[in-house]
Amino acid sequence: MFNRGIRGATTVEHNDEQEILNASVELMREIAIRNDLNPENIGSIWITMTQDLDAAFPAKAIRQLEGWDLVPLMCAVEVPVKGSLPRCIRLMVQVNTEKSQSEIKHVYLNDAKKLRPDLAAPKV
Repeated sequence: MFNRGIRGATTVEHNDEQEILNASVELMREIAIRNDLNPENIGSIWITMTQDLDAAFPAKAIRQLEGWDLVPLMCAVEVPVKGSLPRCIRLMVQVNTEKSQSEIKHVYLNDAKKLRPDLAAPKV
């Protein structure tokens, strides 16, 4: 078994608590579905948000998903690089898996597709 990182990112339109929580859940669910994840196999999830988002902790929403309450989650502020994508939420999911690096499916939603267009389209 290997420890693999699964990247994901999404954006929201407004610095709004419910919008941040909903987008975080949508992103986490999509990562879980595309990678057939079981919360028991997740070592931790690192979450960052751009500085223009401060209305909610994304970890709050993920912890409320059934079976995810014991997964270690950490939130932080993204490095404020000039010209970077605004209102962006990023996840780094550390998972124990038998999958190879090439089998991992990274997820980019909404305007975050611009960050990694090579990875944004789902692999078939």
